[in-house]
Amino acid sequence: MAFNRIIDGIDASILDILQYNARTTQSELAKAVGLAPSAILERLRKLESRGIIKDYVALIDPHVVERGMLAFVAVRSTDMGPEMPSAYELSRIPEVLEVHHVAGDDCFFLKVRARDAEHLGQILRLQIGATPTVTSTRTTIVLETVKEDPRISIPKELTLKDAATSRD
Repeated sequence: MAFNRIIDGIDASILDILQYNARTTQSELAKAVGLAPSAILERLRKLESRGIIKDYVALIDPHVVERGMLAFVAVRSTDMGPEMPSAYELSRIPEVLEVHHVAGDDCFFLKVRARDAEHLGQILRLQIGATPTVTSTRTTIVLETVKEDPRISIPKELTLKDAATSRD
């Protein structure tokens, strides 16, 4: 399914605005895209019900909540087939922010936030390593983050090209 068949230019503009400030009011959205607030509410409800908007979140400074250490953990597992029980078990560990099923020698790639090296070691031994199907892990500790952004780039040509035609 092509991107522009799922959403139109106005939807793309709304999504782009909300990714940068999820607290943008319906009135502000309406003004930005040239629609009535009631039309914005309807579009938001449709975007939510179709699963295009998955959630609204506040991004927290990890250092403030004592999760300043960032690590990526490559995990090998004996999982076979589409169920991937270890992926779901790993995803239940609170410090594991992301679990990706990957191609290559490793099975999963995890993004983990910990207090410090000792805490990370405990997570690796007592939680990740204790998962029955996990056979090995390889950890990379992040020394400095240059860019970390959860927002998805929405093609500007979509928002510009389709915005005028989607008002009709």
